[in-house]
Amino acid sequence: MHMRVNGYICFLQSSYMRIKTLISTLLLFVSLFSNAQFQKGDRMAGASIASVFYNNTTADVTITSIGSTHSINKNYAVNINPQYGWFISEKTAVGVLLNINPSGQKVRYEENGIAFQEDKTTTLNLGAGGFIRSYFSNKGSFLPFGQAVLNVGISKQETSGFFYSADNSTSYKMTYAGKSSGGFYMNGTLLAGVTRKINETIGFDLYLGYNYSYTKNSFNRSTSYDEGIDGSIDNTLKSESSSKYTNNGVLLGVGLQVFLKGK
Repeated sequence: MHMRVNGYICFLQSSYMRIKTLISTLLLFVSLFSNAQFQKGDRMAGASIASVFYNNTTADVTITSIGSTHSINKNYAVNINPQYGWFISEKTAVGVLLNINPSGQKVRYEENGIAFQEDKTTTLNLGAGGFIRSYFSNKGSFLPFGQAVLNVGISKQETSGFFYSADNSTSYKMTYAGKSSGGFYMNGTLLAGVTRKINETIGFDLYLGYNYSYTKNSFNRSTSYDEGIDGSIDNTLKSESSSKYTNNGVLLGVGLQVFLKGK
């Protein structure tokens, strides 16, 4: 009888220890996922792509004294930002980034199916800057954040085009080409978005933001005139000019982030 009681007690003790071990393991497992995903000293590396678009717009305008005009407007822009940052707390990271921003526009005007004017502009901005990102929550798979970015760099722009004047008394073709020098740009961005964590290392960003930019360029431009439109250049003019642009816009973008644990 005593042997049975002792065996039963040993069985209960053994079962209790197993249950205690199982509960401890579960609590540890839960704690790993309930604690902050980011720690001070962690790093993040990735790239964002914002406002990738291509536009092709046409318009038909009829003016009684001139006739019918058909215009074609094509433009594109891409904003790529590779970045690298460090977490200075469980929710906030600061870092550096590069800005690669090519864009272009082409406008063509036609009358009765014949082009009489075309203007083309291509721009390339290259720069570097810094950012600060703050997560409102660092638990779960969806992590909302706010981010501020400021960068400066160089700007290069090229323009070209032509214009036909078909007036019988003063018919001519004007062609022009220009390049910028000493270009400078600056932009600042405020973003609100969410990081979708795929696993402990990789996350995808989706964000919406506001962007302000300032660009300054000096242009050297050459303009040629073909009087009578006979194929020979009758006059060439060279000019220098400067331009300043400010732009306010909305950004919609996606990004990929890789999160690395600190040492």
